[in-house]
Amino acid sequence: MQFRHEAKHEINAFDIPILRQRLRAVMKPDRYAIDGQYEVRSLYFDDLADRALREKLDGAAVREKFRIRLYNHDPSAIFLERKYKCGHHGHKTSVALTPWQAQAVAEGNLGWMSQSEDEMILAFYTRILTGGLKAQVIVDYTREPFVFAPGNVRVTLDYNIRTGMTCTDFLNPACVTLPIRPSPCILEVKWDSYLPAVIRGAIQLDGRRGAAFSKYAASRMYD
Repeated sequence: MQFRHEAKHEINAFDIPILRQRLRAVMKPDRYAIDGQYEVRSLYFDDLADRALREKLDGAAVREKFRIRLYNHDPSAIFLERKYKCGHHGHKTSVALTPWQAQAVAEGNLGWMSQSEDEMILAFYTRILTGGLKAQVIVDYTREPFVFAPGNVRVTLDYNIRTGMTCTDFLNPACVTLPIRPSPCILEVKWDSYLPAVIRGAIQLDGRRGAAFSKYAASRMYD
């Protein structure tokens, strides 16, 4: 399992255009971005004891969570993702899902998973059976992603974060999401073995510190 360094900073809307200008000068937009951005919809899962939520709120050093993610409202780009965190390092694995599979999981239809040969789908299936994992909340947001080859750096600006409240109908366009307050923006930086000085300088903002902000946790506060 190869981990990447991860740093997250809560910023404000006034920081976005400043960072956007700096990052465009030294980095390239992610190849999947459309006009420099894309829309993300995530369906998060948690167990009967809200373990993922409590571990995040308690600042547990080692955490694991599962989510299904959709990009740009495109049903051909749906992924089951497992995020494993250990301190300030993270590792993510993913597998593509069909729209039917994603909807089936959201509705608790799990029979097909036991027949899968994919290791991650089987791990997810095991967590559902043993821990009672179930769909908890939808989180939508806008992301501006930038990449830099040296150090395999990825910088993202996330904003317009919205929660689906109690709606977990992942592929339903009528599932309304509402802005979370006080409308936070998130700067996230990921890299492998080193963070180049040019990127470190571009993301520097006075008075901003690393924050343990979680879109999932913030959205669960509206349950």
